[in-house]
Amino acid sequence: MDAPHAIVLVKLSAIGDVLHGIPAAVALKRAFPATRIGWVVEGRAADVLAGHPAIDHLFRLPRGWMKSWQAVRSLRRQLLDFRADVAIDMQGLLKSAVPTWLSGASLRIGHARPESREAAWLAYTCTVPSTAAHVVDRNCDLLERLGVREATPAFDMPDWPVSRHRMQEWLASLRLASTPVVINPGAGWASKIWPEERFAAVARCLHERHGLTSVIVWGGDRERGSAERIAAAAPQATVVAPQTSLQDLGALCRLARLFVSGDTGPLHLAAAVGTPCVGLFGPVPADRNGPYGRIHATVEPPASMRPKWDDRKTDMLAMAGIDVDRVVEACEGLAFHGHRITA
Repeated sequence: MDAPHAIVLVKLSAIGDVLHGIPAAVALKRAFPATRIGWVVEGRAADVLAGHPAIDHLFRLPRGWMKSWQAVRSLRRQLLDFRADVAIDMQGLLKSAVPTWLSGASLRIGHARPESREAAWLAYTCTVPSTAAHVVDRNCDLLERLGVREATPAFDMPDWPVSRHRMQEWLASLRLASTPVVINPGAGWASKIWPEERFAAVARCLHERHGLTSVIVWGGDRERGSAERIAAAAPQATVVAPQTSLQDLGALCRLARLFVSGDTGPLHLAAAVGTPCVGLFGPVPADRNGPYGRIHATVEPPASMRPKWDDRKTDMLAMAGIDVDRVVEACEGLAFHGHRITA
């Protein structure tokens, strides 16, 4: 088909979900370099898209924008001014279907049911079924209606010079003997949080065996408390990171040997910037949401401990099924042998 004049992508939140949509934007810009690519996004998730070479315009929305008639009208005007031929809803919810429809695009593409929910499909002129396991591949499958088939999805994340300089200076002040490991103990769901004492045990083991220091990152007061408790339990092996923006965190990940985390936005940011990751996946399977790419490892509980899909946000047993030894083994495999372990 002819190259579209402009394409609007819709993936509003959360941070990890937005990152999973970036390879679709990269594929579109590769296929249609002269086409303007816009992205509708809400809240701080916009920060991981800022400055991306595949994205020409961000439509930034505040949280709760759908409750404001003025915000909806403003978005409608901005989208019409953008004059998109194509809108692609990668989220498949009511709140993402609204801007997809408001775009005025003649071709509106979204996931087929059941991937699309809350009657979001009513906003589409074309629905696309996908049999792919991972959400990155499912998002890229939406491009097939435009004749774009991406065999090697890529993130091509931008450099953030101010954040890079800030993180380089901070790490230099620590005078570490080697490139650090970054540990992120937080998660958006309580069911995805691994016990603090196990993170501390991993940090101690990596320090005792290999002399590695682990930097504990955090976001918000609750996660800062967790980071400080982990550091107190492994004082010789850890240091608590300063407060970081998402771009600071992305820059810090690029300077790290390894990133260890449960299933949360920072894990997917680390994977997007190319840092080898060890992902801990309890209530949600790694083949669907794991760190994307061949350089990462995942550790999961026995299948018998994984909850039913409807219980994934409330289950507290699955993460407890991940033991320290398997996480250390995965870390050592990536950090020193360059091989991927999925356990």
